[in-house]
Amino acid sequence: MNRLRTATEAAAAIRTGQTSSRELTEDLLARIAADTTVNAIVETRPEYALAAAAAADKAGGAGPLHGVPMTVKDAIDVAGLHTTWGDPAFADYLPTTSAPLVERLTRAGAIIVGKSNVHTMLGDFGQTANELYGRTNNPHDPARTPGGSSGGGAAALAAGLTYLEYGSDLVGSIRLPAAYCGVYGLKPTAGVVPLDGFQPPGPPAPTTEFPNPSSLGPLASSAADLRTALAVTGGPTGKAMSWHLERPRHQRLADYRVGVVLDHPDAPVTDEVGKALSNQADALASQGVKIVEGWPDGVDPTAQAEAFGFQIGLFFATHGEDADFAPLAQVIHEEQNRIAARAAWQRYFEEIDVFLCPTSFTTAFPHDDRPFEERTIDGRPYDAQVFWISHASLAGLPAVSMPIPADGLPVGGQVIGPFHEDDTAITFAELLAD
Repeated sequence: MNRLRTATEAAAAIRTGQTSSRELTEDLLARIAADTTVNAIVETRPEYALAAAAAADKAGGAGPLHGVPMTVKDAIDVAGLHTTWGDPAFADYLPTTSAPLVERLTRAGAIIVGKSNVHTMLGDFGQTANELYGRTNNPHDPARTPGGSSGGGAAALAAGLTYLEYGSDLVGSIRLPAAYCGVYGLKPTAGVVPLDGFQPPGPPAPTTEFPNPSSLGPLASSAADLRTALAVTGGPTGKAMSWHLERPRHQRLADYRVGVVLDHPDAPVTDEVGKALSNQADALASQGVKIVEGWPDGVDPTAQAEAFGFQIGLFFATHGEDADFAPLAQVIHEEQNRIAARAAWQRYFEEIDVFLCPTSFTTAFPHDDRPFEERTIDGRPYDAQVFWISHASLAGLPAVSMPIPADGLPVGGQVIGPFHEDDTAITFAELLAD
């Protein structure tokens, strides 16, 4: 049979007997072992994976990911696999329990075959490299970055080295790699996927009432895979808790009301990104989709990007890295800005269904080993990558990065959806691809 591309296709093929979990798992492990270019998967457990695949074939099952081999980001705990965060200090750390999202994926039938590479301590949103495992390369051009810090997972998907991946997104670490590698990535609504089992080895992080801007979410080869992964991993922990993925607002592309912004002086897009997104917006309009250009009322994109930067600083301060980060009055003011940003976006989504904008102003750029503060991209500041992803992160909104048809390197379009309506953004991306 032809090589399957998505987790949805793989699960269907196993379910209908077109292939077996054992066959898919053996083939995937062989591809990972043969890779000498991308360096995306840093650890595998073949004995466990093959035994689990054989058991899945014998038992059968109706789980949405039954028998599908997949990987997760090195920073997420999986019992039996190392969690290193790309730091030599944690090279020998082997967790004894798995993160809740890993347990949920397993209950849904998935087989976690290994871990994907990360940047050291997840400390770079644009590149993926560390002293333990080395550098991950972009499958479309090994001289270029796959993005960071979930670059290993995005590169693995693009190179056919996994069927599904789970990563994390603090400063675009799902969406930027997805854009640079030409795959799909979802930053879910804030708090939907539990963060347990996602922290550096050592004592628990300090307790704080401030919201954690990190999100755990899937990367995939299709929007449908994002939906499946989120549906089986979302919801709070605890036996008395329940959660379900809200239905999308529409099932037809022509019914969507789409806000569009394709450029901004703070992070002007390159010609290739601008052309691809403009063509996509024109295609939407030609199909009868209602297009509303411009930022939402009450949203100052520059101010919100700066407010997001403050929230990241606050996150690190509350985790013990800078006790003198800011006076209390400023913290309160910035928290009010965050809440106001969410309210402005929610008012906007009363009339608009999704917001389309770039994921990054650029395509994948060459590897850059210079100190962080010295790096530039086409003469622009390195941290300009953060501008376009900051708005959904500040407001806690779901956001999908999806491949947009382009000449040359992949271009990522970002679909931002209403709070707790992740499937509206996912379904729009799915219909747009179709």
